[in-house]
Amino acid sequence: MGYRKLGRTSDQRKAMLRDLATSLIVSERITTTEDRAKELRKLADRLVTLGKRGDLASKRRAGQTVRNVEIINEDGSTSYALQKLFEDIAPRFADRQGGYTSIKKLGARRGDGAELVIIEFVEGAPVTTEEA
Repeated sequence: MGYRKLGRTSDQRKAMLRDLATSLIVSERITTTEDRAKELRKLADRLVTLGKRGDLASKRRAGQTVRNVEIINEDGSTSYALQKLFEDIAPRFADRQGGYTSIKKLGARRGDGAELVIIEFVEGAPVTTEEA
């Protein structure tokens, strides 16, 4: 199969991934299990690609996935998760062709031994290596 079921029914899985994607957009770094992070990476990369397009159809398409969460900025103003995706996150990756997120392993969770990871957006433009 092309995806992980994560021990949930399809509607529960979609809701969980929507919540994880929204949390990743709002805080730009979250801690979760490895399997959830690998599924979230696919969704987050698609959302950033929609954000890079920036047209109305892309905003509506991303709005079907990203929850309508209000963010309070440092200066006291408010914005929304979808607005942050299109105005802050997507322009950072304008020159990048993919691979917008990175996963870093933390170790096993004490209670059940599940592998915990941090998933976050990579910073800025891609690192290029010059070959001689």
